[in-house]
Amino acid sequence: MTVAPWGDPEVIRRVLTSCDTWAIVGLADNPGRAAYGVARTLQRAGKRIVPVHPRAETVHGEPGYRSLAEIPFLVDCVDVFRRSDAAGAVADEAVSIGARAVWFQLDVVDEAAYRRVREAGIDMVMDRCPAIELPRLAGP
Repeated sequence: MTVAPWGDPEVIRRVLTSCDTWAIVGLADNPGRAAYGVARTLQRAGKRIVPVHPRAETVHGEPGYRSLAEIPFLVDCVDVFRRSDAAGAVADEAVSIGARAVWFQLDVVDEAAYRRVREAGIDMVMDRCPAIELPRLAGP
């Protein structure tokens, strides 16, 4: 079975083990949304989460921001909960703020954005979920 380059297990491992601060684009204070649960899982794994949503809500005790550009500190990874047609612009913004990695959630795929991010020298994972991948780090 061939793995798409954006699902490279070594890149997934590197992002999950080296990125401590995760800006989560699309995260609002809504327990019914996937982003809410993924953010909680990341927190439980020792990661700092940074909600990014137009309403800039506090989620899981962390203050929110309306955009990546408003975050007054560096983030390691930008985790994107947006439709594929909107995700590329977020990836470009992640590059512009100096993020070390970009992660597109399950079913979020933009191959052109992947190429741009990689050409900028930044790790990228697409069509994966860190809440699913984190337990795999421990192995069988």
